[in-house]
Amino acid sequence: MEKIPRTRDDKFAERRAELGEAALQTLSELGYARTSLREIAQNSDFSHGVLHYYFSDKVDLILCSVRQYKARCVTRYDEVTTTSTTFGQLLDGFVAALGDTVRREAPMHRLWYDLRSQALFEEAFRADVAELDKSLERMIWRVMSRLAQLAGSPVAVPSDVAYAMLDGVFQQCLLKHLSGDKRAVATMQANMRLVVAQMVAPPSATKRRRQPLAA
Repeated sequence: MEKIPRTRDDKFAERRAELGEAALQTLSELGYARTSLREIAQNSDFSHGVLHYYFSDKVDLILCSVRQYKARCVTRYDEVTTTSTTFGQLLDGFVAALGDTVRREAPMHRLWYDLRSQALFEEAFRADVAELDKSLERMIWRVMSRLAQLAGSPVAVPSDVAYAMLDGVFQQCLLKHLSGDKRAVATMQANMRLVVAQMVAPPSATKRRRQPLAA
C-alpha cells in the first residue's frame, strides 16, 4: 500500500506533542504558578517564539503535557492486572507499582495534583482535568474489578468511591515522600492493602464466610 502523506495538521499536532513532552520536566519542577512559556523556553532547547507559535498560552501547553503523561499512566497497571492469576499476585503487583511510581515520578504526580487544585479556580482547566480524572478512575476500577473477580467477592463501593479512597492514600504518601519521609512509600503500600481489603474481601475471608456452622 502507498504511504499516506501526513497533513499539515498531523505535523502540527506531532510538533505540539514533542514540545509538550519536552516541557514536562520544567513544569514538574516549577509547578503551575511559577511556570511561563518564557521560563519553559529558558529550560529547554526551544525558543519562546516556537512555544508561542504552537501554544496559545501556558494553560494550553500544560494541558498538552499533562494529557500525554497521564495517557501513559492509565495503562501503568494494565499488565499486572491482565497477567495476575491470583488475588495476592495482583495485589502485590499493584502496590509494588504504586511504590515505584512515587519513587521515580514524584515531580510528575505533584504537577498533576497542582493542576487538579488549580481547576478549582481556573475554569479553563476544569473540563480537561475532569476527563483525566475519569480516566484514572477507570484505571483503578479495572484493578478493583479484577481483584474482585479473583477473590470471588464483589467490590463493596462504586468506582468513584474506590478511586477517591485509593487516590487519597496516594496523595498523602506523595506529600510525605516529598517532605523526606523515608517510610512514606512503605506506609502507603501497607495502607493500600488495608483500604483494598475494606472494598474487596480477600479470598480467605470469603471462604470463611461461606463455611457452614458446625452442628
